[in-house]
Formats: sequence, structure tokens, C-alpha cells
Amino acid sequence: MAVLDIRIEGDPVLRRKCDPVEKIDSKILKVIEDMGETVIKNNGAAIAAPQVGILKRIVVINFGEKYLPMINPKIIEFSGSHQVTEGCLSIPGKWGNLERPKFVKVEATNIQGEKFQISGENHLAKCFCHEIDHLDGILFIDKVTEFVDL
Repeated sequence: MAVLDIRIEGDPVLRRKCDPVEKIDSKILKVIEDMGETVIKNNGAAIAAPQVGILKRIVVINFGEKYLPMINPKIIEFSGSHQVTEGCLSIPGKWGNLERPKFVKVEATNIQGEKFQISGENHLAKCFCHEIDHLDGILFIDKVTEFVDL
């Protein structure tokens, strides 16, 4: 595994829409492993492929010593709304308040090529929304209602 370089705000790759993963091969599996290592080593909540310069629809959620890869994730259900504070590995030092759903259900594919669904509330819902936004070239700063100091 390798820790990948994280692309920083201003890099045009962060504003591009990602292509779906058509085939889960050794190259995609290596990318996922490296993304997992990268997010854990950087103490991030999650990471999306464009943040490491790869324009594929891949997200990795950090669960401490483990990570959850999601291939071609899409939000299929959401409800509620609440104010959250977010930051981003690609936008170091900036934090902002914005509205996110309280509950989100995501459909994705795992590394074995099987579809699955996962639901999350509050922080996990925020992570899902934030990372899936990255896959469409949207950054949290596009939705911020107020920047804050932490």
C-alpha cells in the first residue's frame, strides 16, 4: 500500500465529474487500498478518488483501523436536515457551516462486485454526502453558509 498525494483546492481535477468504474480489476483494487491507507494516515473521515487525482467514482470511508470502500456510490434516499461543520483534506485549514441531510441511504458496489446499501445518520450521513459531492466536482465550500475558525 502507498500513501497518495492529496490534491489541494485550485487543482482542476477536484472540479471534474468522475467516470463510473466499469470493471473492478487489480488496478482499481490497488487504488482502493492506497486510498484507504491515505485517509487513515491523514486522519480524514473519508476520501474520494479525485482527491488523489483519479477521476473514478470511488469513495473510502474511514472507520479507524478499517475502511469501507464504495464503488459507484449514489444516494438513493435522504431525510431531515441539520447544520453541520465540515472541513476537507483537499482544503486544509478551512472549515464551514452548511446544511446536510440527517439521514442518508447509499447504494454502492463492494470490491467483490456486489451491490450493497448502507445507511447513516448525522456524521456518517455528512461523510456520504461530502464524498459523493466530490465525485461530481462539488466541494463543501460551494455550499458553505458561513466559514468558521476551529
